[in-house]
Order: sequence, then structure tokens, then C-alpha cells
Amino acid sequence: MARPIKETPVLRGKAAAKFNNQLFHNRNKRATSTEFEDLKRDFEFIKAMSRNAE
Repeated sequence: MARPIKETPVLRGKAAAKFNNQLFHNRNKRATSTEFEDLKRDFEFIKAMSRNAE
């Protein structure tokens, strides 16, 4: 039997400020072409595995 999913907590105080700072500093950061190719290869692998499970 599955467990119920808990609600996502709301960030407050220092945790919220840290999250907003990280979001602000990384807003224009892009993946390199090699990182993108690695992610794409991993996605294709997982997609193929899910087809085999059906």
C-alpha cells in the first residue's frame, strides 16, 4: 500500500533567502554541449528501459 504524499513545505527565513540567491545567480547559466549530450543519452537510456518494462 502506498504512503500518502506530504505537502511541500514553504521555505522561510534563511532557507528562502538562500534559495532566492541561488536562483538569481544561476538564472542565465546554461548547460555545455557535452553536458547536454550526456543528459540526452541518459534520457534515451531511461526511456528505452521503461519500454522494456511494459
